Order: sequence, then C-alpha cells, then structure tokens
Amino acid sequence: MDTVQIKDKQFSISIRHEDIQKEVTRVANEINRDLKGENPLFLSVLNGSFMFTADLMKQINIPCEISFVKLASYQGVSSTGVIKEVIGISEDLTDRTVVIVEDIVDTGLTMQRLLDTLGTRNPKKIHIASLLLKPDKLKVDLNIEYIAMKIPNDFIVGYGLDYDGFGRNYPDIYTVVD
Repeated sequence: MDTVQIKDKQFSISIRHEDIQKEVTRVANEINRDLKGENPLFLSVLNGSFMFTADLMKQINIPCEISFVKLASYQGVSSTGVIKEVIGISEDLTDRTVVIVEDIVDTGLTMQRLLDTLGTRNPKKIHIASLLLKPDKLKVDLNIEYIAMKIPNDFIVGYGLDYDGFGRNYPDIYTVVD
C-alpha cells in the first residue's frame, strides 16, 4: 500500500520495509562488533520500539538479556512534554552494560529522562540504539551511537510507530500528507 488512512489523516509511504531491514541489520552488526564480551541488557522502550526490538534481537549474536520499559510523552501527533514512567525496570543494572532500544528520538527529552533514571542504578555503560532520529528537532545533546536512519521533522506511522494508537502494525513507515 502506497497510502493509508488512519482516523482523520492520510499517510503516504516514505520508508519501505526492505530498507528498514537493511538498516536494522547494519545496526545489529555494529552492536555485535562493539559489545562483544559485554553481555548487555537490551532495554526496549514500549510501545513504539517493539518491531525494531524484535527485528534487531533476531540478529544479535552475542550473549545478552532483554527487558522492557514504558514511557509516555506523546498524544495525537505531538509530544505533550510531560513524561511519565508507566512500567519500570526490575533488573539490577549495577555494573551492567545497557542498550536502550528506542523507535524514534525527536526532541530527546524522553531519552534524557530515561538516561537520568537509569543513571541512578549504577550501570557500567549506557548505549542508545534508535531506529529513527529527527536531528532538526533535538533539544538536548545525546550520544546516540546506533542510529538506523535520520529523517526530517515529519509525523510518521508504521513499523511500531502510531497515531493515537493506530498504525503500529504496518511493516513500512508512512509520512502524514498535509
């Protein structure tokens, strides 16, 4: 499908599933190389990163663990600016290498809050792997070591990303049509 209708908005395809998979493979290879011997804990940020996390983890070939955290800052098509932790972390992070797996970093405020929260648990090192980055929208300085793709500041859905809870199921990524 080249276009999809979700609620009151029309979206057109912007990144095909095959292209997403190529970049996920590249990121997985970089992590496998860089974190060999580390036994990292992958921390997937729900809900949006579930597809990216699943595809990424299928290609991670080093010993590792996975857990999930849920933070919320979006409502509709824009960030509310209010970040609330919904589901916390139960693992002991002391002296662990942690890889945060995120679907998209735009302002960076949600990621900064997560980094601050994780930092209080004494991890050895925290890495960030993000499917998408909107560099023109960043408000904080972040060291995002693993970025699958940089995109413009458009509202997108698909491959785990949603519009009011809808559209996460599409294998491709779609951009809103004005």
